[in-house]
Amino acid sequence: MTSNEQTNHQTQQTHQTQQQPSEGRRPAQQHQPAAAQDRTPTDGAPILVLGATGKTGRRVVARLRAAGHTVRAASRTAETPFDWADRATWGPALEGVGALYLVGPPDPEPIADFVARAQAAGVRRFVVLSGRGIEVYGDSFEPSMAEAERVVREAGVDWTVIRPNNFSQNFDEDVFHEPLLEGRLALPVGDAPEPFIDAEDIAEVAAVLLTEDGHSGRTYELSGPRSLTFAEAVAEMAKASGRPMRFEHVTEEAYVAELIGRGAPEEAARSLAAVLAFLAGGHNSAPVSGVREVLGREARDFTEYAKRAAESGAWG
Repeated sequence: MTSNEQTNHQTQQTHQTQQQPSEGRRPAQQHQPAAAQDRTPTDGAPILVLGATGKTGRRVVARLRAAGHTVRAASRTAETPFDWADRATWGPALEGVGALYLVGPPDPEPIADFVARAQAAGVRRFVVLSGRGIEVYGDSFEPSMAEAERVVREAGVDWTVIRPNNFSQNFDEDVFHEPLLEGRLALPVGDAPEPFIDAEDIAEVAAVLLTEDGHSGRTYELSGPRSLTFAEAVAEMAKASGRPMRFEHVTEEAYVAELIGRGAPEEAARSLAAVLAFLAGGHNSAPVSGVREVLGREARDFTEYAKRAAESGAWG
């Protein structure tokens, strides 16, 4: 995985295929609950969350609702039907919306039309989920992220972009989960360190950006507070769960072969392997301060994630 949502898109795609064969920075300030802030971007209008059943989307929905905001949770299987490939679903999802959490589709083609449609519908604020390192790999891995950033920047709207590192939750909610249950996680990442970020932090940041002022035109890079190698991360999960787990570095070709053996199509397998190879280059290894800049506190540590996941039975 790359240290960004780029990787998350790829792991989700591969996982689903296996399951169904079918920049500015600002000084840190103390964050107050979103409900206590001015709601100028929405004025009580619904906030549309795309990808509402995904890792970040469902958490964004929960946080916004807990703070008292009206949320329209949208995806192909959520309460508000939304399908990038079915434009008839766009209008009902956008009607009356004041702010939007934009998680792009695998294919970037419809993004520009959707953003234009959202503007015409009166959406005033866009928060875009992108990925850290996109300035290095551009659209070579996940073109929809690069396209979403480009479109909102050029649209003349109130926009903010978040670029997270590799999600901690990829270890218990995605393609890494099954290998860990089997006791061996083999990846082509070597010993490059990664400041894994908790999806809970991404969601909390996104909720603030959707509901509070002062972030327009900014790009926030988000990471955990410290960097670990994948071997160190696996060791922490093994300790927290009491389950034997080990990490093994393998070549890209060996990894592709393993994924194909688990039922993934070759194209998806090679795409994910390329993302992991990017991680191996260490491009996103240094922790960054975006979480602190937005929330006024440090990001959650990986140890906290591992303990919480283990207690929930993730690797039980």
